[in-house]
Amino acid sequence: MKLMFVYWAMEDQGSGLVIQGYTEAARALGHEVSVYGRWIPGKINPDIPLNYSLDIESADAVVFIFEWTTELKPGDQLDVARIVSKVPRDRRVVLDGDGKYNDLIRVADDYSHTDAAESKRWIDTCDSISDKICQPTLHPIRSNVIPFLFYAYNPSWERPLSTDVKGFDMIYVGHSKFRWCSMMRVLQGVEPIRPRLRRIGVVGYGWDAPPHWAGSMQLERAYFADTGKLKSLGIEPLPPVRFQYVIDWMSKGVCNPVLLRSLFSHLRIVTPRLFETVAADTIPLLVLDPLHVRDIYGEQGLELLLPEEAPQEKILDIIHHPARYRDVVMGVRRHFARTHSHAARLRRLIEIIES
Repeated sequence: MKLMFVYWAMEDQGSGLVIQGYTEAARALGHEVSVYGRWIPGKINPDIPLNYSLDIESADAVVFIFEWTTELKPGDQLDVARIVSKVPRDRRVVLDGDGKYNDLIRVADDYSHTDAAESKRWIDTCDSISDKICQPTLHPIRSNVIPFLFYAYNPSWERPLSTDVKGFDMIYVGHSKFRWCSMMRVLQGVEPIRPRLRRIGVVGYGWDAPPHWAGSMQLERAYFADTGKLKSLGIEPLPPVRFQYVIDWMSKGVCNPVLLRSLFSHLRIVTPRLFETVAADTIPLLVLDPLHVRDIYGEQGLELLLPEEAPQEKILDIIHHPARYRDVVMGVRRHFARTHSHAARLRRLIEIIES
């Protein structure tokens, strides 16, 4: 089967590594994955190794990956018209990656849309494209949504779990977008033990200041981070890295927090980071709901959970005794390779397309 993904690709955020994994899995299983669009260095689409194509006529099915936008890059409404005119409706799938195919939801400092009208536009756009709307959660709210986790694990990403001295005791690789509440849980554990820890870093947009484009997109609040708090704890903000270097950067830390924005936690959505962190040479520190951990990581994942009470003790134990957690991480890797691989996801996606 020839699958075409429609996606707004970026070098330092989003799902580029995930799509690469689907491309490799498809090749191994006798299928083909391409990304709709052209690539002209420095002009059209970022310099990332995706298999771009405009040959929509050869596609057996099309998967629209909608995360922060339903627009195309580069493109216009004519692109959507071309695609839907060439591919039958029952061979089109929408992956609603950020859980926006819902009525307006507000959770703590987070929200699905700015208002009800924006929510309706998003839902109408998805409905105009396909009857097969998927979300990366096992617990969708709307009855017509198909649970499909989409984001996946690739054993080829794995770095050996080493005993090398790390540059950081703790590092977080990810943007601050709606993640300050989750980060505060980590900082509350760090604060009483900060003198006993070495370097701590946060890599990505928003930790030192909102990104330059946040204002024009009305996202300054979304990228809020208390820079004074970070500075007082000696936490180093570092610039974002390209997606193919994310796992190597996570491997620079003894442990890595795994955070979700409040909305995603509420919807029990999975993101690429839930899987990528397990492949790094690090110990994941899961800042998640225990039920979500069981769903995705299995019972053994609870050993990596940041507890509500005395979180500093868990942080110290992981950082000073990482070998105690190595077998847990290896067990999660085996579980992911069986259950959450790109090959398993691709088979499920084909089932959805053919249903």
